[in-house]
Amino acid sequence: MDLATVIGLVLILALLFGAMAMGVGIGAYIDIPSVLIVIGGSLGSLMVGFKMEQMKNFVKIFMIAIKPPQEDLPELIKKLVEYATQARRDGILSLEAAANTETNAFLKQGLSMAVDGNEPDTIRDLLEIEMDQTSTRHKGNAAIFDQWAGFAGAMGMIGTLIGLVAMLLNMADPSAIGPSMAVALLTTMYGAMIGNIFGAPIANILLIRNDEENLVKEVVLEGIMSIQAGDNPRTLEAKLLSFLSPGDRVSQFE
Repeated sequence: MDLATVIGLVLILALLFGAMAMGVGIGAYIDIPSVLIVIGGSLGSLMVGFKMEQMKNFVKIFMIAIKPPQEDLPELIKKLVEYATQARRDGILSLEAAANTETNAFLKQGLSMAVDGNEPDTIRDLLEIEMDQTSTRHKGNAAIFDQWAGFAGAMGMIGTLIGLVAMLLNMADPSAIGPSMAVALLTTMYGAMIGNIFGAPIANILLIRNDEENLVKEVVLEGIMSIQAGDNPRTLEAKLLSFLSPGDRVSQFE
């Protein structure tokens, strides 16, 4: 679980609701018509703008931001160097058992193709296609939340206009002005809250998750190509460690 994302969301909500409670109370900020306009309207807009398959995974995509797949990059590099050492000592066919039991799907795919004797260009092309298509899907998922931020803000403005129109039409009735103004102001507030708590931040962290996954796959790709080429394990390790920040580079040959 990503503690920074969870703590950030909890902190924002706690501070906002705490400030509301210390004022006139949270109940004053609850307005059902405003909720229907902003949440219902923005989700409806998302359903128009995106495929149903994507919308079905809305909660699952959100949970990726909260609990992303974890990959220990230094350990992955260590594993690739061990595979390279075994292949150099016993031949690449000796990695067949490792390929069958490998839990990293991308590494398993590349290792299996190398063991099967595919040409290097074929392996690189297929793995790069896999990387590109996966990244495209992830960016599409992030776009859902990015668009949600925009749609929620727009629905907030629409709700404000609805409330103002209702208020202007009932100026002769003082008792109708308050509820109309509540809709006008609270829809803007709801739109801003959704856009800046859940929409834009979640879209941003999903793009970061995509970059992290791409980095892992680049390491795997370079590792597979070097293993198939029979590169020296020390050379492979030096190449793969360059993907890490200097403080995380620890050689197993030292």
